[in-house]
Amino acid sequence: MNLTQEEWVSQLEADENSVILDVRTEEECNDGIIPNAIIMDIYEGYEFIKKLEALDKTKNYYVYCRSGIRSEQACEIMDELGFDHAYNLLGGIIEWSGDIVYPED
Repeated sequence: MNLTQEEWVSQLEADENSVILDVRTEEECNDGIIPNAIIMDIYEGYEFIKKLEALDKTKNYYVYCRSGIRSEQACEIMDELGFDHAYNLLGGIIEWSGDIVYPED
């Protein structure tokens, strides 16, 4: 499901069962990520699918990338894998106005 930044943030803040997924490359993530995001590069193909399959399907996933295209694809894949709640951030991190942190080395 696609959500605007405002919808994504307000739903995330009210959600005690949430997980944030950043599906960009490691290089892109080095420029900053949304706090508490788990980095899972969608370009890893089958490895990405395996990582998704290892996730808890009872959680609610808030997914983003640079512009919202890859994260929308990731949400579609998650839907096919049986995830009931995967929310795409429209506009991605390039339109993000919230906090940014840098991944630990």
